[in-house]
Amino acid sequence: RRGPRRMTDVRDRVGLRVLGRIDYARAAAAMREFTERRDARTLDELWLLEHPPVYTLGLKAHAKAVASGNIPVIPTDRGGDVTYHGPGQPVVYVLMDLNRRQWGIRRLVTTIEQAVIHLLARYGVNAERRTGAPGVYVAGRKIAALGLRVRRGASYHGVALNVRMDLAPFAAIDPCGYPGLAVTQLADLAPGADPAAVGAELLDRLAEGFGYTARIDHGTTLPAPSGAATTTS
Repeated sequence: RRGPRRMTDVRDRVGLRVLGRIDYARAAAAMREFTERRDARTLDELWLLEHPPVYTLGLKAHAKAVASGNIPVIPTDRGGDVTYHGPGQPVVYVLMDLNRRQWGIRRLVTTIEQAVIHLLARYGVNAERRTGAPGVYVAGRKIAALGLRVRRGASYHGVALNVRMDLAPFAAIDPCGYPGLAVTQLADLAPGADPAAVGAELLDRLAEGFGYTARIDHGTTLPAPSGAATTTS
């Protein structure tokens, strides 16, 4: 006689959203609302997207640090300093209940960085992390920026990987608050790199690195502003 079927623990499941190009302010508002609404039954989610050109200011940044020209500058509640987002740069936002998983922020940061490092290695790129300077670097140049916020024991914001983009806007800032920090992108190191394919692989490697064993397709749109976050059944 068969025993009862083991239900997948909520900690093992993650909802995936592949959102395309989304305005930064709209995505940030959706992340904050999701985090405010979530409860003990809410699945973690990973959102893959990219943004139109925008500078974002972390909690350590000052607006005067950006000579933006025609590019919008948006203050945000993530950690870190100033960075640039634009087309050709996959971004994954990590909406994780850290308390439920008994993870600290350092473990989350390290796991994200390691997922990026493993992904780049598949393209023959030797990347590394730096102590005290979150992100991923190649030969001293930053290729992935990381910024997070934890509220009510849950994370939001995430990681941005430069794949095939216009790097010129970085010249108007000190990336992540470090004067003179050079940036690079995967396409300059592996010419065949495609942002959509690399973004999909980044999403997969993060889900694997976080230990999720069941992935649920949550579609190609942001959560409805007035709707509850997705919960387990």
